[in-house]
Amino acid sequence: MHQNPWRKAARAVGRRAWGMLLVLALVSVLVFVLTRAAAGDPMAVLLGDSATEQDILQARALYGLDQSLWVQYLYWLGQLLQGNLGQSIFLQIPVTTALWERAEPTFWLALMSLAVAVAIGVPSGMAAAVWRGSWLDQMVSALAMVGTSLPSFWAGLLLIQLFAVHLGWFPASGYGSPDALLLERLHHLVLPAIVLGTLNSALITRFTRASMLDILGEDYIRTARSKGLPESRVVLKHALRNALVPLLTVVGLTLALLIGGAVVTETVFNLPGLGNLVVRAVLRRDYPVIQGALLVIAGIYVLINFSVDMLYVLVDPRLRHG
Repeated sequence: MHQNPWRKAARAVGRRAWGMLLVLALVSVLVFVLTRAAAGDPMAVLLGDSATEQDILQARALYGLDQSLWVQYLYWLGQLLQGNLGQSIFLQIPVTTALWERAEPTFWLALMSLAVAVAIGVPSGMAAAVWRGSWLDQMVSALAMVGTSLPSFWAGLLLIQLFAVHLGWFPASGYGSPDALLLERLHHLVLPAIVLGTLNSALITRFTRASMLDILGEDYIRTARSKGLPESRVVLKHALRNALVPLLTVVGLTLALLIGGAVVTETVFNLPGLGNLVVRAVLRRDYPVIQGALLVIAGIYVLINFSVDMLYVLVDPRLRHG
């Protein structure tokens, strides 16, 4: 008797959900320990050089930093279970508020960068696979290698110098005024999105090429060609469609990398996003902000991977019946 494929899929979802919670629990421990292991006292930074030892001790007691690490972690974990990421030491606002205020630039930057990466990576990888061994394939492979090696801060400064300073097409930095329209703010993100998207397109290019090469060597592709189908239809309808499952993995991974790895780009372009917030929090030793931001970014990573796993079931019906 065959088991209902949707019931099997539901059980798989349940197992992945438990695994997701376990990963987040481990991440919370690592984030807390590594944050506390960093050199420097947030109270000494907060109070300044004129503060006495007694002032620092009183401030540490006020924020609970005089307790043992175990007690501090349990208190923070209890807050997390209630949906509370804590209070920023320097900003004096809830961490959730600080993250929410900085989320918009990072969100749009990640989406625009992903669009650029997919627009470059998928066609390039397909072309390299279709014309395997040609000069085009070699050029695409070389550019992908360069893209993985190019520092993002150097690429950002180069684009600023060319398109912002010399040509004046785009703003050099910032995210527009608080009352600016969305289109104006997105205009500020074009250059950083090109930087992030172009550099991260290398991974998509290489995965697309490898996946397409595997598919193009299958028997059903040769059968489709022997029937006289146009090459464009063979590549787009038969090959690309069957290469979507591995492509979903790399696109989801790229999106997660863009959200978590925009720190340097946001700093170069002076964008008020999550990356900029984390950098400032690290310099100030603002433990609650560092912990909350890293945990949220890790949660986004896990959620994206979970969503990609669920998309597998929709894209490839064999996974429901396997």
